[in-house]
Amino acid sequence: MATRRILRLTGTETDDFLQNLVTNDIGGLQRGLVYAALLTPQGKYIADFFLKRDGDSILLDVAAPLADDLVRRLTMYKLRAKVEIAETDLHLHRGTGPAPADALPDPRHPDMGWRAYRTEAESDDGSNWDAIRVAHCIPESGIELTPDTFVLEAGFEALNGVDFRKGCYVGQEVTARMKHKTELSKGLRRVEIDGPTAPGDEILSDGKAAGTVFTRSGNHAIAYLRLDRAQGEMTAGEATLRLI
Repeated sequence: MATRRILRLTGTETDDFLQNLVTNDIGGLQRGLVYAALLTPQGKYIADFFLKRDGDSILLDVAAPLADDLVRRLTMYKLRAKVEIAETDLHLHRGTGPAPADALPDPRHPDMGWRAYRTEAESDDGSNWDAIRVAHCIPESGIELTPDTFVLEAGFEALNGVDFRKGCYVGQEVTARMKHKTELSKGLRRVEIDGPTAPGDEILSDGKAAGTVFTRSGNHAIAYLRLDRAQGEMTAGEATLRLI
């Protein structure tokens, strides 16, 4: 089953429509893929996706479980804008080896390789994507990224997923305030783990709730932590954890 759906946005107002909605500057499409998110007015995550210029249209590459709700919300915002949103017969292909001619670099991190869009069934080159994500604390749709997520806590600035100079977008006020007026007290971090854990296990520090374990690869994992409590040795189930 395909993990991604590729949508096509067309129409004379497509660029302005997206620019006023998403977290990143779509002017970056001149250089390659743009990684961005759609947020609620309260600044919380709805969906993250990749955008690609394709002739007079823009392709939108989103996790399949999020696609229907994303289309519904984009349609709600569209109103009378001259924008059409349609399914395509394209599928994601990706890898970490030499990039083929039709591929573009993943903008989140060089180690995430390349992405290409083709009519052939979705495939990749067998790379250990979880290991790469954990090594660089890169969140995944539906795992670390949930409706409770604030994208700055999820590292979107380091992942080239938010632009603070582009102007207004949905959720911009909350995101900008978190950037400029507060010090983040929670967020995704890498931890070292000794012992068995499962995604969703609660992390404790001195008996107090300190966070949650998410993707694990080997003895490292991505965890969502209360940073004021992520000190010294922590526990999750039968495992011990340390902030890296």
